[in-house]
Amino acid sequence: MNQENILVMNSITKSFPGVKALDEVHIEVKKGEIHFIVGENGAGKSTLMKVLSGIYPYGNYDGDIIFDGKIKQFHNIKQSVHDGIVIINQELALFPNLTVYENVFVGHEISKGSLMDWDETKKQAKKYLDMVGLDVDIYRYVSSLGVGKQQLIEIAKALSQNVKLLILDEPTAALNENDSANLLKLLVDLKKQGITSIMISHKLKEVEAIADSLTVLRDGKTIIRMERKNINEQEIIKNMVGREIDDIFPKRPIYKKQEVVLETVHLNSYDKSVNRYIVNDSNIKLRKGEVVGIAGLMGAGRTELAHSIFGNPKNYKISGKVIVHGKILNLGHPKNAIAAGIAYVSEDRKSDGLILDEPITQNITISNLKKISNSGIIDFFKQNQYAEKYIKDIGVRTPSILQHVKNLSGGNQQKVQVAKWLFAEPKILILDEPTRGIDVGAKYEIYTIINDLVAHGMSILIISSELPEILGMCDRIYVIAEGIQTAEFNIKDATAEKIMESATV
Repeated sequence: MNQENILVMNSITKSFPGVKALDEVHIEVKKGEIHFIVGENGAGKSTLMKVLSGIYPYGNYDGDIIFDGKIKQFHNIKQSVHDGIVIINQELALFPNLTVYENVFVGHEISKGSLMDWDETKKQAKKYLDMVGLDVDIYRYVSSLGVGKQQLIEIAKALSQNVKLLILDEPTAALNENDSANLLKLLVDLKKQGITSIMISHKLKEVEAIADSLTVLRDGKTIIRMERKNINEQEIIKNMVGREIDDIFPKRPIYKKQEVVLETVHLNSYDKSVNRYIVNDSNIKLRKGEVVGIAGLMGAGRTELAHSIFGNPKNYKISGKVIVHGKILNLGHPKNAIAAGIAYVSEDRKSDGLILDEPITQNITISNLKKISNSGIIDFFKQNQYAEKYIKDIGVRTPSILQHVKNLSGGNQQKVQVAKWLFAEPKILILDEPTRGIDVGAKYEIYTIINDLVAHGMSILIISSELPEILGMCDRIYVIAEGIQTAEFNIKDATAEKIMESATV
């Protein structure tokens, strides 16, 4: 083992029923560096880190883990933490109903004899929160804080456990641009303190910004290790997907104006839980065969606008109108929106979009059960036929239509969610953060699907926090700030600077 290396994972092989997730994977990480692991969804990135951290214990995989010069056989996550390896997963492991200071030390509490030493806990929690640059009342409940602050609390917790190697799995996936930039700066600061980081990310701009080195995985295999001097976006993409993607946003013909299919007229939505308007005088239009973007910062009211159009599932107090194909839509229930030809692909596919413990067949067909039923009884042969058709048409990679959705990669889960709503045969499709948490190859496939749908006359609203996505895929763009519609741009007039200026008024 190279004396500079803090970690070597050698010939790691891990299988699940029907699939080899990792195949002789080899990575090396030097002390005090920021190392990225990149690859398409399903490449094995998260699985590899779960092997390293003991979530998948020794004996459930083949190969060796060498950490700090010694072969390790972690049987659980407690053992890896004891040795200084701390993993922060995409789904944060904080306790929402505990205070900030309690969360920093939960699981490794400071005690005085048989009792908790709360004074020392608060003092030490403040010290580690200062180290990550988080100025927050330590008595606040974590549930009252945004995702960016919660992410910093997780890192403070890791520091309080004398971390040597910090693993972050898609840490910026749910963060806005400012919080993402602050997190990347923190990792650079921690590097100066001698802490090594491994980061999984689909955001290649982040990789280019702070990576000292990276490893590309594809189909469970190590493809290449790249040092900082050789890191560039096109080379990473080529190794990730096995081909070059010259333009991540596939081209389609310039849009020719057609009839309006969806319109909001002075639409207002009042959320009683926060006592304020979250949609304020919305007036948008969507035409046949058009892709319209809804841009704005997190919390601006974009998703709330989508919910208001899609039958008001959150039970906001609504005034104004939503007009679909010339008729006023009854906003009392999503079934009314579905009947009017509207479908909504949720930003949170795991909680709101899919039934993770059910197979692909049921997830795809649940949106239109009448289509596969006779006298109220499901025709399972017909259900399987349709599921096979849609996974083929939309390119879902799976060993079987009976595969449970929870076992699919993020990109394939997203495709199943899209297939579910296409099965309802909509004319209008609302896509809320359609490529969040998926890799560049899967993004290209989703974009290609969008172009194919609009070519066949569908109309699409895209809500996205990624400005390149909005600028690369849309014909027109509306900008929302604090629930208020602040600007409208034709794509030829739109720039990232203009959108951000309108989003921060």
